[in-house]
Amino acid sequence: MSAPSAFSLDGCKVLVTGANTGIGQGICLAIGRAGGAVIGVGRSSMDDTAQKMQAIGASFEAVSCDLGDHKAAQAMLDAAWEKAGAIDGLVNNAGIIRRADAVDFTEEDWDDVMDVNLKSLFFLSQFYARKLLAADVPGRIVNIASMLSFQGGIRVASYTASKHGVLGITRLLACEWAAKNINVNAIAPGYIETNNTEALRNDPDRSAAILGRIPAGRWGEPSDIGDAAVFLLAPASGYMHGAVLPVDGGWLAR
Repeated sequence: MSAPSAFSLDGCKVLVTGANTGIGQGICLAIGRAGGAVIGVGRSSMDDTAQKMQAIGASFEAVSCDLGDHKAAQAMLDAAWEKAGAIDGLVNNAGIIRRADAVDFTEEDWDDVMDVNLKSLFFLSQFYARKLLAADVPGRIVNIASMLSFQGGIRVASYTASKHGVLGITRLLACEWAAKNINVNAIAPGYIETNNTEALRNDPDRSAAILGRIPAGRWGEPSDIGDAAVFLLAPASGYMHGAVLPVDGGWLAR
C-alpha cells in the first residue's frame, strides 16, 4: 500500500473566509478536489460555492458571519470548532477594495478596507491559534496577500496599506508560532478574474497595460490561487514559515 500523497488534504477540515465567489470559491474547490472538507465563511450567499462543491463530491458547510465584528468572528470560530472538532487550516481570504484618487480618499473607505482586510485577518488568526495551542494540535494559516503587498498601485490607498500589512503580519505570526507547529504563510495573487478586478478588466486601456506586463499573457483564474493554497495547507509545505508565494503569471519577474 502506497503512502498518502504529501499534497493530499484527505481528512482535513479547512475554514475559508470570503467563500462566496472569486478567489475564495476557487480555494474551496481546490481543497475539495484535494480531499478536504471546507467550512465557508462570509456575509453573502454561498449557495453557488455549495453547489459547485457538491458537484465534485466535496464537503462544504456555509457559515454566515460579518468578520468585521470581531466578537461575532470569535463566536463563529468557537461554534465551528465545537461542531467539527479540530480545524486543520484557516485561509484568510475575505477582502474588499475601494478606488479613489489619494487626494479624494475618504476616512470611511480607509477604515472599512483596513478593518476587513487586515484587522479581521489578525484577530481571526489569533482566535484560531489560541484554539490550536489549547488543544495542542498543529495547524496551517494561509493569508491572501496581493501584488500590492510589494507595489504601490494607484487609486487604492487603503487596499495597498492593508496588503502590505498582511505580508508583515504573516511574517510576524510565523516567527512567533513556527516552533508551536503552526505554519503561517501567504499567497500573493496577481491579476485574477474576480469581482474585485472587474473595473480594471472593463477599462480597455488599463486591461491592455496589465496584460502587456504579464509574461503568461493572461489574467489568472481563481483555481490558480486555489491550487497554491492546497500546497500551503498540505504536508508538502511543512517546513515553510513566513513565506509568500506570488501566483502572478510572472508579473513580479517582469
